Amino acid sequence: QVQLIESGGGLVQAGGSLRLSCAASGRIFSNYVMGWFRQAPGKEREYVAAIRWSGGNAYYIESMKGRFTISRDIAKNTVYLQMNNLKSEDTAVYYCAVGPSVPGSIRYNGMDYWGKGTLVTVSS
Repeated sequence: QVQLIESGGGLVQAGGSLRLSCAASGRIFSNYVMGWFRQAPGKEREYVAAIRWSGGNAYYIESMKGRFTISRDIAKNTVYLQMNNLKSEDTAVYYCAVGPSVPGSIRYNGMDYWGKGTLVTVSS
């Protein structure tokens, strides 16, 4: 079992930045992939970014490249999502998840464990 707790969400003006954190506990295997997903009001959940727990290789959905950066701190068992130049369309609940593979599509649904999410609201 893996427990994931997200934090760092809040209200920010368009153009601003936020850093989300995801603290993981439990049995984290070195081959795990940690990911960030989001769900905007009235829309389906979508994949944002992922990182390999071992090695730190990062992956992004194309539209997020350049504005979002995923990273991890193994000593703290924490994954981060740095979000810059935020736009109103980034408003969503952001979820942290862990699974065996790097998501292959924006609607990927193969992660094993999920956090409860943290709300990000971007005002225009």
